[in-house]
Amino acid sequence: MNATIATLLGGALLAAAPASAQAADPGACTAATQTWLMVTVRGLKNSTGKVRVQLYDGAGFLKKGRWLGRVEAPAREGATICIAVPRAGDYAVAVRHDANGNGKSDWNDGGGFSRDPKLSLMRLEPDFAKVVIPVRSGENRVAVTMNYRRGLSIGPVK
Repeated sequence: MNATIATLLGGALLAAAPASAQAADPGACTAATQTWLMVTVRGLKNSTGKVRVQLYDGAGFLKKGRWLGRVEAPAREGATICIAVPRAGDYAVAVRHDANGNGKSDWNDGGGFSRDPKLSLMRLEPDFAKVVIPVRSGENRVAVTMNYRRGLSIGPVK
């Protein structure tokens, strides 16, 4: 698997989680912070394995270990996962579906970003400007559509 594909399907999204990774419980998220993001994951290929939601700012976008927040939860279509945000500002969300739950990047894993940018095998890492969302104090919401490899293309499951 080439490095670009590994990044979408795991690469930067597989950096080791710190002990402070948040739980998927929305109550725990809102009790811990005054700013949070409710991320709805849609278009999962199946409900096996785990999904990992990571929050980035512009300086650390998709750089190994530079995420600001990270939450893992069982894969479930339409699941909404809460992630604490350090403060109001502009952020991006990356979601990875580890379909078999082995913690490694595999061809059957999927990925997606806030604002659902179009991806291709030639362009698996979108620019921060294409995925950035404004996050204000309090509750914020975003939906992320998952993309999977389909032959020689990448896209949502139909």
